[in-house]
Amino acid sequence: MGREPMNKSDEPIYQADEFARVAGVTVRTLHHYDRIGLLKPSGYTSAGYRLYRKRDLIRLQQIVTLKFIGFPLIQIKDLLNRNSFDLVTALNQQREIIVEKRRQLDQAIKAIEKAESLLATNSEPDWDAFRNIIEVINMQNNMDWTKKYYSEEAQQKIKDRAQAIPQEVIEQGQRDWATLIRDVETAVTEGIDPKSERAADLAARWSELLKGFTGGNPVIQAGLNKMYADQANWPKTFPKPYSDEAGAFICEAMSQNRER
Repeated sequence: MGREPMNKSDEPIYQADEFARVAGVTVRTLHHYDRIGLLKPSGYTSAGYRLYRKRDLIRLQQIVTLKFIGFPLIQIKDLLNRNSFDLVTALNQQREIIVEKRRQLDQAIKAIEKAESLLATNSEPDWDAFRNIIEVINMQNNMDWTKKYYSEEAQQKIKDRAQAIPQEVIEQGQRDWATLIRDVETAVTEGIDPKSERAADLAARWSELLKGFTGGNPVIQAGLNKMYADQANWPKTFPKPYSDEAGAFICEAMSQNRER
């Protein structure tokens, strides 16, 4: 049972149940991938049973990896069916993405460890620590959609900067942004003139924090500009970091600063 030659080749052929055991997936998964055209069998027996070759394992590995990374099945099908698909390049890209996922998980783990440490030394939970956990996880979950605004060169430079900057600097930057946004929102609420000295100070702080992200790199800045120009199409699940009023205020304040 399990192996039936489809031609004169000595390459082993597997029926679905045996191929599923070899690959570590379920037969139901193989059937589903066949139905949607994602992983078609190499052939069928005279009785209609699916037959797989070892080369089918390569495509299955690509499917499993891309699905783990977060790609939907319909997009995986499109990627794998492209004539330009190159296995070496694909593996390299997948490794880089998973390394980035690991970095993101490390950030979440550090935030949780910090909350554990504070809880061990205080009778009351440190709610800021718990809020930080939520912010870190949500930030990682919500930011994948932004990649479409950045060129491949910009994405690589962003990744390089993220790996080169110490974690404590990244965390301080996140805190500085939260403080600055609160200050801008307060200025809007108080009716501060965007041409005032106070607005100029806020604009200067904003520019410095932007440089912390872009590193002054024009390709990163171009992607950032493109993203913020398309706010109407941001995912509904992604909360805007600041109000439209605050956005208009800081844009005018920065414009005034450039003219000075």
